[in-house]
Amino acid sequence: MATQTAQRPQPPQAPRRSVFLAIGALLLGMLLAALDQTIVATALPTIVSDLGGLDHLSWVVTAYLLAVTAVTPLWGKLGDQYGRKKLFQTAIVIFLIGSALCGVAQNMPQLIGFRAVQGLGGGGLITLSMAIVGDLVPPRERGRYQGLFGAVFGTTSVLGPLLGGFFTEHLDWRWVFYINLPIGVVALLVIAAVLHIRVGTTRHVIDYLGTFLIAACATCVVLVTSLGGTTWEWNSPQIYGLAVLAVVLLAAFVRTERRAAEPVLPLPLFRVHTFSLCAAISFVVGFAMFGAMTYLPTFLQVVHDVSPTMSGVHMLPMVLGVIVGSTLSGQLISHTGHWKVFPVLGTALTTAGLLLLHRMDPGSSVAEMSAYFAVFGLGLGLVLQVLVLAAQNSVDYADLGVATSGVTFFRAIGASVGVAVFGAVFASRLGGKLTDALRGQDLPPGVTPDALRHDPHAIGGLPPAAREGVLGAYSSAITDVFLYAAPLACLAFLLTWLLRGTPLRRSVQVPDESETLGPGPVHRTSAEEVARALSQLGSREGRRDLYARIAARAGIDLRPAACWMLLYLRHHGPFEPALLGDRHQVPRHVIAAGARQLEERGLAVREGLRLSATAEGEETAAALARAREESLTELLGDWWTPDRPTDLTELVHELNTELSGDESESPRNGEGKSGPPRAA
Repeated sequence: MATQTAQRPQPPQAPRRSVFLAIGALLLGMLLAALDQTIVATALPTIVSDLGGLDHLSWVVTAYLLAVTAVTPLWGKLGDQYGRKKLFQTAIVIFLIGSALCGVAQNMPQLIGFRAVQGLGGGGLITLSMAIVGDLVPPRERGRYQGLFGAVFGTTSVLGPLLGGFFTEHLDWRWVFYINLPIGVVALLVIAAVLHIRVGTTRHVIDYLGTFLIAACATCVVLVTSLGGTTWEWNSPQIYGLAVLAVVLLAAFVRTERRAAEPVLPLPLFRVHTFSLCAAISFVVGFAMFGAMTYLPTFLQVVHDVSPTMSGVHMLPMVLGVIVGSTLSGQLISHTGHWKVFPVLGTALTTAGLLLLHRMDPGSSVAEMSAYFAVFGLGLGLVLQVLVLAAQNSVDYADLGVATSGVTFFRAIGASVGVAVFGAVFASRLGGKLTDALRGQDLPPGVTPDALRHDPHAIGGLPPAAREGVLGAYSSAITDVFLYAAPLACLAFLLTWLLRGTPLRRSVQVPDESETLGPGPVHRTSAEEVARALSQLGSREGRRDLYARIAARAGIDLRPAACWMLLYLRHHGPFEPALLGDRHQVPRHVIAAGARQLEERGLAVREGLRLSATAEGEETAAALARAREESLTELLGDWWTPDRPTDLTELVHELNTELSGDESESPRNGEGKSGPPRAA
């Protein structure tokens, strides 16, 4: 039996390629969902000119965000019950159907409805793509792969406005949606061919009623803010009815969550001081971020006569500010352990950025606007990372996963409401300002304030005096919404001072971009959150340093390569050192030195060409394995309590097994670099 173990061949390359192909298809799915959160913004002015419906322009964005937010928890739990592969394929199909329908929409109500269909699929793509990573690769490797998904979010934040502008200018705005079809079909075919995962055995009680009630309540709030003062008067029965309905739905949601076996948003979380503050601040951040990102392209294209593509280029300082702020705060927190200063500074800069955006007018230079965009984006970036981090740090292990998704859930609701409020303020302000600007002007036949509201492209045909007045009306109508948002951002700034700078648990790490740049909640269980954090810690450790540390902890004076080989012997039995070195691309002199030390210490003996562990070697390997497990439990801090959950114990054991003798692990070249990842 030992001989068979020793001669077990390296796993074939096909499964590994299948894993890489599957990860690529998952990234394509994530790309589709993330891209559609930003790609539409630069196309909105052209869409309004073609379909009309400026009063409801915000709903093109809001419908997608609301649908993504509402269905995200459902996709996560349905995947556990019915298998994530089938669910992911279903999400792709729904998303592609919605994209095709958006491309053929003939009026604004149709486009809004089809965007909601897109969002239903998009929520599944966001949630399931990252969950499937946990099915494909062991916990130790998940950090690096989840980092790829974070990179996709960051990339789409930049590419979305650029691609939206390019398609609108050089093809047609409908290609903003058609481009999803070939990418989605490729992802669908690859997933069908190479993704092979088991159906989960965990069974969840899905909180359908709670999910419906909170989504319906949010929809009523968005309807009130978007239709009030535009379609209906603020004093109208419809607005009062929607407001009352929102309150009733909220009360029903609270009642439902108290009784739900697995509530979508557990109410006890709101008794946690830091979580409640993070949720409130996240709402404001989502409100400001996506509201501004939706209407800034309209300002650039209409007021400054910038092409759709160039409007995306002009917005790059804001997007880069968000990415730089997130990266900078994450690095500084990792090095210093202090985090409270970042939400304080971030909300202050966000408030200042909104006030600066209010100063823009038709005469603003590119450099001036770029500076304003950068300040606003930097403020958002400094606070985005930290809110998720602070929430994770403030709750018990059992609530770790739901606290993470809870904070991003509130940011998603804030984004939906913010886009609607910005749109309602813009639409209500624009009508009166256009009327005032055109009063007494000699206008071409058919040109009226209402016509200019529904077709901004008609501004180019106006006489110079009238054009100047109309551009001023558009400018002040858009920039006024930034002024009205500034007090809310200032309130968030005041709330950040109430946060308690609790020292970070060592196992709580800065979230990746998928939890900070996208508006959709990232739904993970508590065990998945801890696995992500510990895997990131493991990926940062050089393998040579890793084995040196566990040897020191166990009180064993061995080379890192000798430690690795001894643990390999414990898990896989006798092996030929030369073949092992070739298999893992470890220099032969490193292997030879490690083997020689094991023999000299009496921890291993030669049996022909093979190396076998002695009884003392077995004991030493067990001590090394225990040292690694102790180091993991130490990282968990106060989560590693006597009443710790079973899944946490199993996770530590699984990580310990992988880190202490996995075939894919080796101190390559003596510098601790690991071999290629192994599929789970």
